[in-house]
Amino acid sequence: MRTKIIIGLVGLAVIVSGFLIFRRKDDRKTSDIIVSVSRGKFTIDITTTGELEARNSVEILGPAQLREFRVYNLTIQDIVEEGKIVQQGDWIASLDKSEFQGRMQDKEIDLERFRSQFIQTQLDTTLQMRQARDELINLEYAVEERKINLEQSQFEPPATIKQAEFDLDKAVRAYEQAQQNYEIRLEQNRAKMAEVSAELRKAEREFSEMTQLIQAFDIRAPESGMVIYAKGWDQKPLKAGSQISTWRPVVATLPDLRYMQSKTYINEVDVRRVRPGQKSEIGLDAFPEKRLTGTVLRVANVGEQRQNSDSKVFETTIEIRGTDDMLRPSMTTSNRIIVEEIDDVIYIPLESLHSQHDSITFVYKRTGVAISKQEVEIGPTNSNEAVIRNGLKEGERVFLSLPAGQEEKSIALLPELDGKRMNKDPQEVEAQATRTITLPDGTTRTVTEEEMRRFEQMRGQRQGGQGPQRQQNP
Repeated sequence: MRTKIIIGLVGLAVIVSGFLIFRRKDDRKTSDIIVSVSRGKFTIDITTTGELEARNSVEILGPAQLREFRVYNLTIQDIVEEGKIVQQGDWIASLDKSEFQGRMQDKEIDLERFRSQFIQTQLDTTLQMRQARDELINLEYAVEERKINLEQSQFEPPATIKQAEFDLDKAVRAYEQAQQNYEIRLEQNRAKMAEVSAELRKAEREFSEMTQLIQAFDIRAPESGMVIYAKGWDQKPLKAGSQISTWRPVVATLPDLRYMQSKTYINEVDVRRVRPGQKSEIGLDAFPEKRLTGTVLRVANVGEQRQNSDSKVFETTIEIRGTDDMLRPSMTTSNRIIVEEIDDVIYIPLESLHSQHDSITFVYKRTGVAISKQEVEIGPTNSNEAVIRNGLKEGERVFLSLPAGQEEKSIALLPELDGKRMNKDPQEVEAQATRTITLPDGTTRTVTEEEMRRFEQMRGQRQGGQGPQRQQNP
């Protein structure tokens, strides 16, 4: 009876152990993800987010001439709904006139003042010239009078005759000087009148221009099309209440929807690989099922700092091929720029790659039921996969996940990479990867040279009688 009980307990233990083993294997199978090494064309790409815009568009402008009247900013009072189809001459927006009207009132006051100055100067010069002409006439009479006196003194003593001649000469000189002064005064008054007349004409012209310019505060469409709001300095669309500068008074645009392009920004790390002429695949967030093709049109030579970005980016324009009625400006696009295509190479997902000591790149490879750590030499990469130059063959299977219990295994190094691993000796690298030590509890573990030095230092301290030290996990 006791023998049967023992046999039954042993059988039960075997069944339970087998169940646990098979369950563990099933769990590991469900957790481990294995993929095959693929061969084919490998595409190196750069993926960015962009925004649709028309390649050609007509700008709807406010009155730029306001700078002449010291008005540098304008506020949009009202604006037509974005996306509306308008015809040439239709109303687009109204701008706030209050500041400009105040300038007009000031200019009207200046105009009245210049008119008053013109009239006052005209009257003053008229009076001055009348007085000058009267003086000339009186001096002319004085000369005639001195001539008569000289004629009547012919029979007088010589001294009297001489005095009469002196008086005549003085009268002639005074008359001649008065004539010269008259000409000078006439030129002066002409210059005065020209000055006040020019100021008056300038004030009249400016007031007339302001009167005509105030009509431009009601903005009209220069031609037919779809209205798209312009963007301000913060890259946000303008709206009622927004301000525009008279240095660039763009309120909205009328894009040509036949020719569209995507404007995106490339990180400074990737921009060296992007150049005009490269192909691009374009997706639309609004229509996920729609795929478009395009070509890189231009790449900025100078980077810029975008908001909420720590690195410099370079503006890149991608021209979209063909036309589509569903395309609208400001739609968000996903742009996949094809940098390079390599034929007939093997590649694996990036998740399969692991590194050790920044000098060894390896994968976990499944061969039958065995698992090994195989060093690989990687080539070009994209956002998802990497080309394998050495270490794997087409069809071999590698782990995407990290298989349990394989961390301590040694790495099968590639002879082709001897001397290329961070300029270290291959034997040294191998030693670092496979050095095995025995821990105090009797277990073994693979460690690096640095961890080995730490372990030996701790052991030496114990042997030197310095007391127990807290052991750190190598």
